[in-house]
Amino acid sequence: MRAGFITGLVVALIGLSMPAKAQVFDSLPSSRTGGKLLLTGGVSSIEGSGGGGIATWSTITGYGEEDGIGANVHATFIDLPDYEFRSVGAAVGLWDRVELSVARQEFDTGDTGTALGLGQGFTFTQDIVGIKVRLIGDAVYDQDRWMPQVSVGVQHKSNDQGAVISAIGGKDDEGTEVYLAATKLFLTQSVLVSGTVRWTNANQTGLLGFGGDVNDDHQAQFEGSVGWQVDRNLVVGAEYRTKPDNLGFAEEDDWFDVYAAYAINKHVSVTAAWADLGSIATFEDQRGLYLSLQVGF
Repeated sequence: MRAGFITGLVVALIGLSMPAKAQVFDSLPSSRTGGKLLLTGGVSSIEGSGGGGIATWSTITGYGEEDGIGANVHATFIDLPDYEFRSVGAAVGLWDRVELSVARQEFDTGDTGTALGLGQGFTFTQDIVGIKVRLIGDAVYDQDRWMPQVSVGVQHKSNDQGAVISAIGGKDDEGTEVYLAATKLFLTQSVLVSGTVRWTNANQTGLLGFGGDVNDDHQAQFEGSVGWQVDRNLVVGAEYRTKPDNLGFAEEDDWFDVYAAYAINKHVSVTAAWADLGSIATFEDQRGLYLSLQVGF
């Protein structure tokens, strides 16, 4: 999916999210920030969007309300028995309506690279650009009804190892995903529930390319999150993410984690998790510590 199509889709999504009589650029909103409740914008996902660690939420990143802006930068590290995953990125939330995000992921094979025939420390790098648009609802303030906050998003991913991806059966080194997310916070119970359907053909979220010798079609996959706010600063919970299985040489498992996110204030938060990523490139039981630092406003 090329740039022209993505640009057209972005314009269409923003148009859908506004009332018919409203004009997006009628006036420039003020840049007032910090209006949201602590942690209600989520943390930074591994793909740069606002939400959980491995699951995207419908919330817009940052603490800016409808007349303000918010932004975050993040750094994430996952230590697995046979691999290392690293991610850095940034996201901007505009008027609690539109989120723009970028991220760079690195998948370091370390000593495992030699066993795979790739060489010591061989690293896959993937760049991600995304947009998310809130369509209806408000996860926090719609407490008098069951309507969740619903957002739609697009992420385009580009991997730098096209030759290797082709050699293992992958069809492409870049791909575009579309997702629909719904998130609801029950303030009385201090519980957040979120579910996302993502249309994707990514192998290991794109780190091993897109499509394969088994399947090349986009399929609907699920990302779910539940969180309990222990106190004002701390949320604990779990996430689950289903994955397509496109490559014949290696089975791909679903992902699961149990996390704790602590906000020191509205500018700094830390997320720690135990993550089970299953089998990756024939190496089983990839479980380890997930750590992420987010800084912003």
